[in-house]
Amino acid sequence: MNKQPILILAICFILGIFFQDKLMLDKKQVYCIIGCCLLFFSLTFFHAYFLHKIKAVLLGLIFFGAGITLHFFNTFSSKDLPVPENGSIVFKISKKLNSTEKNKKYEALIQAGKETFNAILYLPKTEKELNFKHYYKTNAYLSKPRPPQYDFQFDYAGYLKRKNIDYQCYISKGVSSAARNDISLNERIQQQRFDILQKIDEVPVTMKTKEFLKGIILADRTEMDCETVQDFNRSGMVHLLAISGTHIVVIFGMFYFLLTRLSPLRFRKYAVISSIILIWLFAGFIGFGNSVLRSCMMLTVYFVYVLLQRKPDLLHSLSLSAMIILFFDTQQLFDVGFQLSFLAVLGIFWLNQPLLKYFPEQNGYFKKLLINTITISLSAQLVTLPLVLYYFHQFSLVSVPANILIVPFSELLIVFSFLMTILIAMGMDFIWINSIYDISIRTLLQLIHWFAARDILFFSDIAMNIAEILSLSLIVFMLRPLLLKINYKNLIRFSAVVLAFFIIRTGFNIFENQKEEIMLYDFNTTKVLSVKKGNKACFWIAESSDKSKIIRFIASPYCSSRRIRNIEIKTFPQAVQKGVYNGKIYDLK
Repeated sequence: MNKQPILILAICFILGIFFQDKLMLDKKQVYCIIGCCLLFFSLTFFHAYFLHKIKAVLLGLIFFGAGITLHFFNTFSSKDLPVPENGSIVFKISKKLNSTEKNKKYEALIQAGKETFNAILYLPKTEKELNFKHYYKTNAYLSKPRPPQYDFQFDYAGYLKRKNIDYQCYISKGVSSAARNDISLNERIQQQRFDILQKIDEVPVTMKTKEFLKGIILADRTEMDCETVQDFNRSGMVHLLAISGTHIVVIFGMFYFLLTRLSPLRFRKYAVISSIILIWLFAGFIGFGNSVLRSCMMLTVYFVYVLLQRKPDLLHSLSLSAMIILFFDTQQLFDVGFQLSFLAVLGIFWLNQPLLKYFPEQNGYFKKLLINTITISLSAQLVTLPLVLYYFHQFSLVSVPANILIVPFSELLIVFSFLMTILIAMGMDFIWINSIYDISIRTLLQLIHWFAARDILFFSDIAMNIAEILSLSLIVFMLRPLLLKINYKNLIRFSAVVLAFFIIRTGFNIFENQKEEIMLYDFNTTKVLSVKKGNKACFWIAESSDKSKIIRFIASPYCSSRRIRNIEIKTFPQAVQKGVYNGKIYDLK
């Protein structure tokens, strides 16, 4: 507690959020916890010897209780509103989401009759783009998202509930609009961002270059094609599109460089403060994403330490950033991007310096850049690996060489993209600049596609449960003492945790492979039947079904959940209405 008090208090706060999310304490219980926290807080002002000794424990309990309390008030209950399935609605959009093959998607505030609620809105791609300047009216079909049939399927209804969204809205055609006169400041900012995105669409470069520019600077990947997204995911380069610490530091450096050149030396302190303010304005303009908020807060805390002439502390900055974000919205803790973002920085803190010991001395700029790229990439990927396997069940070995080759040029890429965005926003069109940028991005995308195509180094459907994740995390944790000092004691400890991991994993594999089960799934308008025996599974689908989507949404999650090594896909005629297996009849209509 004496060395890292803020980190320990942040952990207590986070544990309180998890505790409330799992147990769902009611109002009376939460009010009792609030009373206990106030009592503990008052006890910290007394100077008795016993209270002084347990002061650290009291502070931990206070932050644990604060996590429970804040999450209680940030949890949304499901609403069963008297809303007709079909009817007229009035709505305004609050956010644009990633489009599907046929529809554009938005988060919208909808009024149906006397009821007002948040919903996910689906609009055909043939319809005109919606904006923040209008109210819209149309006839739509409303439905509540269904919970998953089985435990291995993604709980989309639960995901939407965390965002206080209870309905999905489907529009076929005929949307009328009326200008708004009550646009908030945030909506005006989002509309300005939307206008720049539309200007980018008019630039004479390839479509993939436009979408890359939108993603790397304006955090908009809503229209990026599936092939490009898959290439970034498989190559481990998706962090290049997610605006994170690298982007923020580079853009901060640009602001600081310009301000120091335009102001006298004695105003250097104000250049730092002005650059921090500009970074926060930029973060607000692109929408305050998790990685953006984390990066801005850590950068701000770091320079507050510098300006106060205190030694900066990475863990203090990280802990403060997490607590401030969660104080305003505890649901952010369950966002995968939030978890990976903070864990990556923690990984750099934990492993980067030990890894640097095994590389040559960094006695030149390019040598330092190359070695730090390797160690930082390895550190971040090793520490986030357990969580990546748990959520996505896949891993690519090409991510390390891809990062080593591409990341050193990311600073130039970010600066070039930022300047391109400013020129486009100002309506300035230089054909030769557009051509150079287009060629650069196309070359980059081809390189990323080449890395992504190395299937032999890509592993998918990797089974992982909580016990395995914890044991794998312990292996990563034990890497630091081993790297700092390789001796008999550290080798034995590391070998013990590795052995424990394989024992746990083997036990779960044997247990799961002894099971046999038959499952029937609803997929759109068709049925899917699966039969599992040991580590093999067979999926029966209708001839007219979309095989690729069934593999993506049913077969792959099932295989990673049930530790299946071999799958077979078989089809049955559309006219078949029933199936019989082991004497049991299954309805396939």
